[in-house]
Amino acid sequence: MASMDLGRVVFRKSSYSDGGNGCVETGTLGSQHLVRDSKNPEGGVLALDRDVWSALVSRIRRGAYDL
Repeated sequence: MASMDLGRVVFRKSSYSDGGNGCVETGTLGSQHLVRDSKNPEGGVLALDRDVWSALVSRIRRGAYDL
């Protein structure tokens, strides 16, 4: 994947975060939804297309994953 300019991306933690280190942060860049590890923000970013992000969030809300 091509390198992204993440300098303009505002990442945020979930409001459900307990303040610990078990969180991910999300942000957007164009049509991409970005996910990174809050403990290691320089370690890499997962980029998901809008439709993939939407499907993932829907499955999480329905309880498809043991989170």
